[in-house]
Amino acid sequence: MKLLITGGAGFIGSAVVRHIIQNTADEVVNLDKLTYAGNLESLAEVSDNPRYTFEQVDICNRAEVDRVLAQHQPDAIMHLAAESHVDRSIDGPADFIETNIVGTYTLLEATRQYWQALKAEKKANFRFHHISTDEVYGDLPHPNETANADEHLFTEQTAYAPSSPYSASKASSDHLVRAWRRTYGLPTLVTNCSNNYGPYHFPEKLIPLMILNALEGKPLPVYGKGDQIRDWLYVEDHARALYKVVTEGKPGETYNVGGHNEKQNIEVVHTICDILQDLRPQERSYRDLITNVKDRPGHDMRYAIDASKIQKELGWAPEETFETGIRKTVQWYLDNLDWCQRVQDGSYQRERLGAAS
Repeated sequence: MKLLITGGAGFIGSAVVRHIIQNTADEVVNLDKLTYAGNLESLAEVSDNPRYTFEQVDICNRAEVDRVLAQHQPDAIMHLAAESHVDRSIDGPADFIETNIVGTYTLLEATRQYWQALKAEKKANFRFHHISTDEVYGDLPHPNETANADEHLFTEQTAYAPSSPYSASKASSDHLVRAWRRTYGLPTLVTNCSNNYGPYHFPEKLIPLMILNALEGKPLPVYGKGDQIRDWLYVEDHARALYKVVTEGKPGETYNVGGHNEKQNIEVVHTICDILQDLRPQERSYRDLITNVKDRPGHDMRYAIDASKIQKELGWAPEETFETGIRKTVQWYLDNLDWCQRVQDGSYQRERLGAAS
């Protein structure tokens, strides 16, 4: 099987590429524009594999996408290419509209033309898997607001109510993918995942930002009270789920992927500080670096995924608890500080984004 993976040099995309090359006999074509968050160093351990190919292409470039499809003749597409940071979307929404909406449309049209020309058996087995986020659903009741908040989880039937330019752009792309299924018959699948974390995460996101700032004795900025709740999913667990969906999922279906690990942001930061104190002890507690800052505009208070469908139908479940995954993650950053230095090429120096001032 040959898989075309868009955004394969990004955080989740590179985990998917590594998983497939290291654990299956499939071929991978990685199509990535290499924006600030795309880094081929994340794929160093598989880059010389004969089953791996890289194409530096923007999904908005229809002619180049057509060329890649015609040249490589994939059996399935996993679409992960996206602008993905909420704070950046607040500061500059245009890139999110262009990549996440226009880019997805361009890819869908190129794929439709390619798929319609396939021979019968290959056409019947072809899949287009769109990878999305739980942020399209808006937010859930917080335990501070209602006693039975734990009974509320995002399911595949939850209505969309995006809050940020980022989540609105991803919701738009989800709707496009489903429309191409209904209107043109394109065999699509959609997955919506909870917050990912793990190795090779770009340092603007919460967990790597806290780790790196703490190691340098810099403030650990926590939005508001830090009581926002997220369901944390170890990225390698997510990669296994995505491969399950593209190879075993039913076209037309949506699968929610979650880690069953709801944590308040402040709990996450405390855990990171305590692990660092264990692995890199210092006289002053890392917790002393925590600094509360003005909250993000329109900040969703709680996300939590009901992943029972993918577990029941495809047999997937996360292998990592938050406790095991976060320790592995902190240790990875301690062991790979050179990667962190190189990936910050000057475009991002861990400054506050998305303040909308």
